[in-house]
Amino acid sequence: VGLVQFSFLFIYVATCSDIISTVEFNHTGELLATGDKGGRVVIFQREPECKTEPYSQGEYNVYSTFQSHEPEFDYLKSLEIEEKINKIRWLPQQNAAHFLLSTNDKTIKLWKVSERDKRPEGYNLKDEEGRIKDLSTVTSLQVPVLKPMDLMVEVSPRRVFANAHTYHVNSISVNSDHETYMSADDLRINLWHLGITDRSFNIVDIKPVNMEDLTEVITAAEFHPHHCNLLVYSSSKGTLRLCDMREAALCDKHSKLFEEPEDPSNRSFFSEIISSVSDVKFSHSGRYLLTRDYLTAKVWDLNMENKPLEIYQVHDYLRSKLCSLYENDCIFDKFECAWNGSDSVIMTGAYNNFFRMFDRNTKRDVTLEASRESSKPRAVLKPRRVCQGGKRRKDDISVDSLDFTKKILHTAWHPTENIIAIAATNNLYIFQDKFN
Repeated sequence: VGLVQFSFLFIYVATCSDIISTVEFNHTGELLATGDKGGRVVIFQREPECKTEPYSQGEYNVYSTFQSHEPEFDYLKSLEIEEKINKIRWLPQQNAAHFLLSTNDKTIKLWKVSERDKRPEGYNLKDEEGRIKDLSTVTSLQVPVLKPMDLMVEVSPRRVFANAHTYHVNSISVNSDHETYMSADDLRINLWHLGITDRSFNIVDIKPVNMEDLTEVITAAEFHPHHCNLLVYSSSKGTLRLCDMREAALCDKHSKLFEEPEDPSNRSFFSEIISSVSDVKFSHSGRYLLTRDYLTAKVWDLNMENKPLEIYQVHDYLRSKLCSLYENDCIFDKFECAWNGSDSVIMTGAYNNFFRMFDRNTKRDVTLEASRESSKPRAVLKPRRVCQGGKRRKDDISVDSLDFTKKILHTAWHPTENIIAIAATNNLYIFQDKFN
């Protein structure tokens, strides 16, 4: 089939101070949640398809907005805890309400999102304003009735999971058993029950006895989509560890170690920095792992530990600019990655508001741009190309003119359809496959 063409569908602009820090579709793709640096969560809902335009698909509009986290201060450590949302994860829907987990550096919260379009009237013991009546004035009983009202979306906090992480939380992942989830920080991974807030079980602890012996940290973690006993976590050394909770309560000893042997001829001062894995995702099938480091995206087969199955160069033209990227701290940017619904195409972000797609079957790739200038309704995105010296085509962009302040770190792909969400600083772009 090859790579699909994407057309612009929707743009949402947050306030300048509230840079989007995470993007996540729910399991049906009907809802899309974003978290930002200001601790706010914005939920978008897909509108029903228009019957008068059979080829059009529903757009996403703002469904609900709420403040998830507030800035805090740890007085024991004299440490400010910012409100920025690090991750959002939806729980599988069990009834009419939706539930999601959101986390900042320290505290995870469970939120319930529900709709109300009826209100009860005709209470016996309360008046219309909710005040308790004088019982001596109640002379007859009536049956309360539900009357229609304007649709109201209510968001309420159901659980607060706090005080379990010494270091910054970088990942949360809901287990396929729908009862537990894990949270990971730099050195530990904790397992929680969704109904219990006052305790969690530490299942991975890589903290050395002497912190001077610390050589690596945990960068991301995720549960297997189908097997509730399997989880994977990545490290700053570029390794992946698959753990099986059936083997031991403490998963410090991994079941499998996925590591690519380093070529000594390619070693440099930046080797360890650029090999750090910033994101890891299981494929929908559960057979493969997708990882992202600074320059590449890699697909690993769970049955092959010694090397990745596929390696995709995201922006290899930056290899000659690592020194300046180190000086401006861009080399520490953490790019995320995503699978499409059929696990045939992968997506990840880059600089200059570019994002990259790689077709695993045809080995074709494309660079696309998320920009407000080129985002006209239904406009098809044009492929972009970065050149390094030599002959330039008309629309080529020189590697020296790339804007490193414009970066796409967070992306999400609809679970079943070709609809993608791209967070570019404080703008959220939604694109879908080309209209017929």
